[in-house]
Amino acid sequence: MTTISIIGAGNMANAIGTRAVGHGHTVELMSRDTAKAQALADQIGPGATVGTFGARPAGDIVIVAVLYASAVDVVAHYGDALAGKILIDITNPFTPDVSGLVTSPGNSVSEQIAAVAPESAHVVKAFNSILRGVLAENKPVDAFFAGDSTEARERVAAFLTSLDMRPLDAGGLAMAHALEWAGVLLVGVASNGSGFDIALGANPL
Repeated sequence: MTTISIIGAGNMANAIGTRAVGHGHTVELMSRDTAKAQALADQIGPGATVGTFGARPAGDIVIVAVLYASAVDVVAHYGDALAGKILIDITNPFTPDVSGLVTSPGNSVSEQIAAVAPESAHVVKAFNSILRGVLAENKPVDAFFAGDSTEARERVAAFLTSLDMRPLDAGGLAMAHALEWAGVLLVGVASNGSGFDIALGANPL
């Protein structure tokens, strides 16, 4: 269908990249550790390629799949290479005990990324409220997302739909902090008896 670039080569890059390739997309993996990116591309198989970290990504949608503490610096490092791109922030800025967030309203990681990204780039928060194992199962699942650009949200919704996920638009980027709390809620529920094979969703009554 299209090329999706993923900055990072960890567990979430693996889960999202594998799911994307399985649904017909080409995935470009970009990491400071080129060997790790190549190993992941080999694991994912045909449809996965390796790009140069810091170079202009091939995909119009770029998934920032690094730890929250380095996400802003990574986007700043790419600089103008991200001009015109849709940046999907998947990070969860949890406190060490995963009982809260290190961010505050108006200062989500997504909003911090938007502050250093090129003006023509559009940041969307997504994937952070879905557990890695659930993503990897490739089953239908709800996906909450938020961003200021209507066009970018529409593009991300189409991408999520292509992955057999139901996109649930939460509104502007100010909602990214609420989605970060949704990640805390999910882990709390999973850790207190529900298990880690669950997903947040919204069902009509």
